Amino acid sequence: MKSTTSKEEKYSMLKVEEEKLDSSISPFMKSEFTQIHAEGVKNIIVDLSDVKYSDSSGLSALLVGNRIFNENGGVFVLAGVSDHVMKLLKISMLDKVLEIMPTVAEAVDAVLLHEVESELNNEAEE
Repeated sequence: MKSTTSKEEKYSMLKVEEEKLDSSISPFMKSEFTQIHAEGVKNIIVDLSDVKYSDSSGLSALLVGNRIFNENGGVFVLAGVSDHVMKLLKISMLDKVLEIMPTVAEAVDAVLLHEVESELNNEAEE
């Protein structure tokens, strides 16, 4: 799978540099999510702006990533989703499950907002 990963203070960004998110890519994507999470990353933004097509195995890989990061109090955000992929997400009703932002900048804002809310909740519990 062609991709680039960049690490920031509060999140990592995985930019998928493939046109198709299908069965030839999804196993690599799942392992990438697992590896990034194992490195201690709590929040991830997945930039899908280059992806023009996805099948059910691609959606499965996204759901695995969502589960990995959300189970541990983090956030999993998709950005730059194409019209075709968005239609598939809506048909499968995954647009209700996954956090989807139109742009990377909005995804970054969503992650930072989540972090602020988490910090405030932790302070309130103490």
